[in-house]
Amino acid sequence: MQEEKLERGLKNRHVQLIAIGGAIGTGLFLGAGKSIHLAGPSILFAYVLTGLICFLIMRSLGELLLSNLKCHSFVDFVQDYLGDMPAFITGWTYWFCWISIAMADLTAVGLYTQYWFPEVPQWMPGLIALVILLCMNLTTVKIFGEMEFWFALIKVIAILALIVIGMFMIFKGFSTNSGQSSFANLWSHGGMFPNGMNGFILSFQMVVFAFVGIELVGLTAGETEDPEKVIPKAINNIPIRIIIFYIGALFVIMSIYPWNAIKPAESPFVQVFAAAGIAAAAGIINFVVLTSAASACNSAIFSTSRMMYSLAKDKNAPESLAKLNRRKVPSNALFFSTVIILIAVVLNYVMPEGVFTLITSISTVCFIYIWGITVISHLKYRKKRLKYRKKRPDLAKVNKFKLPLYPFSNYLILAFLAFVLVVLALAEDTRVALFVTPVWFILLIIIYKIKKLG
Repeated sequence: MQEEKLERGLKNRHVQLIAIGGAIGTGLFLGAGKSIHLAGPSILFAYVLTGLICFLIMRSLGELLLSNLKCHSFVDFVQDYLGDMPAFITGWTYWFCWISIAMADLTAVGLYTQYWFPEVPQWMPGLIALVILLCMNLTTVKIFGEMEFWFALIKVIAILALIVIGMFMIFKGFSTNSGQSSFANLWSHGGMFPNGMNGFILSFQMVVFAFVGIELVGLTAGETEDPEKVIPKAINNIPIRIIIFYIGALFVIMSIYPWNAIKPAESPFVQVFAAAGIAAAAGIINFVVLTSAASACNSAIFSTSRMMYSLAKDKNAPESLAKLNRRKVPSNALFFSTVIILIAVVLNYVMPEGVFTLITSISTVCFIYIWGITVISHLKYRKKRLKYRKKRPDLAKVNKFKLPLYPFSNYLILAFLAFVLVVLALAEDTRVALFVTPVWFILLIIIYKIKKLG
């Protein structure tokens, strides 16, 4: 019997826009208000530093993926270079990461919908969005690619429009209810570091969360046409996206509207246009950030199902989850992940106020582990490639897409990730994640040990 395989249905334009969609998420649109409140204009430096680290992480992941195109995700490399238990923990943790992302984005869908319909319960729009996205994901992977293409295109057009209109407002000296639009707003309200280094450092939790999902490009490798050409291009464009979308958008927002007038609980994108008196534009931007949250949730449903499919194929999850439907989609894995994501709907019903920060904090800790284990796998890959060049010709193949400044880059990434963990411990509302998340890892180790004994 021929082995069932995922369909390579994602084209270059799909992957390029999935990469952009992964780099522009709810963390920017909804979380930027909180991070600007903490750091002021110095948030721009936090995005530059985090963006550089994320680019290096993606280069290490890209080198791994292109070293062996038979591997469908980075978990395969964790298994090859670090062993079965780290692979088991990594696969389930990455699944959990995206489950928490989906929960955060369903929360955001509820918050954005309340902009128009304040009387609607926060949990209801999330439930409706989840059902629609599940139905779309049950069709071919091309439909997922098309959805992400258009979701991401909406985000790109909106941010470019915000930058262009914002620059016009700044040069014209447009007046808001907080004063005149001017580049001077960046330094005339307490300087670039108005809350000192403390505020700057505390902002990194939400800044890092804004970048989670950037590694999704790596998970599309098994369903991408011509991955050797498409994936390097998507990864190398990351710095340009960071400069335009993150730095450009926040630079314009804080020039139009002083940082200390931006409300931490609201999206600054919506707030800026509403404050400028362009009510229709605020509604349009709210629609954009709503589609952004739906896009990220869509990516979460896709990635959790593919990771569950991969785990099941490796016998690290029930084998029934490895079944593909006639459209070559892992439908059982999709249903399983979606049922777990439904917990977010319950959380939004029980505790609507504190859901977003709690979920983003737990997600950030788990993603730090994922990024860290990927970089460690890359270190092992480089060392083994040199050591076993004669015994393993497949590892001796020249890979032109290499991580720059190896191994310094690897250690720089790991130091930065350790720094973010310390930042999470400093803030009271994120500290709980450091206590909750280890329970997950301990549970996985116990399950793995029981599984081995069985």
